[in-house]
Amino acid sequence: MNLTEAYQEARAAAVQEGVEQGQRQVVENLLRFRFGSVDEELSRVVDNLLQLAPDDFARFLLELSSLSREELLARFNSH
Repeated sequence: MNLTEAYQEARAAAVQEGVEQGQRQVVENLLRFRFGSVDEELSRVVDNLLQLAPDDFARFLLELSSLSREELLARFNSH
């Protein structure tokens, strides 16, 4: 592997990490706005949510405003 390939791989990894951090921040902000805070239970929901396929992730974000905390926790505890 030459230096250019190593740089490109490191850059791609850094970009991916930035995207993941951005998604986490968006979800945490939405949960904080919806429920007042992000405690340990909701933090686990964030972890699980970030593992969803992009279509499922988007669908969830659209549904979030209609879910109660209990419904949200039940949905992710059942997976």
